[in-house]
Amino acid sequence: MPTDTNSIEDFLWRIYRRPDPPTPWLNDGNLPWNDPDFSRRMLREHLDQSHGAASRADPERELIVNWFWEKLALGKDKQVLDVTCGPGLYAVELARRGCLVEGIDFSPASIQYARDLAAQHQVSFRCRFIEQDVRAADFGEERFDAALFIYGQLAVFPREQAQELLAKIARALKPGGMLCVELLDQDKVDKNNSNWWFTDNNGLWGDQPFLHLGERHWLPDKNIAVEQFFIIDLEHGKTMEINLSDQTYAVSEMVQELSRAGFETVDVYKNWSDLPVYDEGEWIVYVAKK
Repeated sequence: MPTDTNSIEDFLWRIYRRPDPPTPWLNDGNLPWNDPDFSRRMLREHLDQSHGAASRADPERELIVNWFWEKLALGKDKQVLDVTCGPGLYAVELARRGCLVEGIDFSPASIQYARDLAAQHQVSFRCRFIEQDVRAADFGEERFDAALFIYGQLAVFPREQAQELLAKIARALKPGGMLCVELLDQDKVDKNNSNWWFTDNNGLWGDQPFLHLGERHWLPDKNIAVEQFFIIDLEHGKTMEINLSDQTYAVSEMVQELSRAGFETVDVYKNWSDLPVYDEGEWIVYVAKK
């Protein structure tokens, strides 16, 4: 999020004096999803069909929705919870197929887009989109037939918070309900330390000329990747500092976490069951049944 500094010089000295190695989850360790300007720019990335950095392209997403339909035993009037739903691209498609979907995200631009998308497809009566941090949200008790926690979003929370979220989702599912969790394969995560810089005048970090300094660290004792971004708005002198942490899990660890959360069985699918999506080899998908 934007940093209050007295001068660019102060900001550069803070970069120079930054902890090495970095501290995971410093200042919450996440992107500023709820900042209106950042939220708007991130939505633009979600909708960009030229890359899959924020959301998958339409043809790939359709394949995954078909996969959900089969593995989660979805059907007409099934109640689905979409945790960190983003702009509702999965939720609205499930609603179009007959599900009743509740999506939660704290990006204002994404939630507004999800509501507009549902209205465009005339499924607003099948969708409820809530702008809220999922950690503070009340999912209720035994309300849903299935839940989604996809695209690695569970990993952006520290272990304790992730476990609390999994348990909260388990309580929200009906007996026999299923949760799908998608996480990066720990064996294939980039474990090299690196740094980079670039300039641009349009993108996720701003719509005016900016300088971006970035670095990535792998913390082997914790199996956490930490990325730090330092951005300077070259027109106005504003600065932004972001610490983005990702907790990775071995398959055995995640199965254990899901069992602790209250799930009776866990099926593990590597490589998205070989679906033809461009990055399928990087992911492991867990389907846990209550």
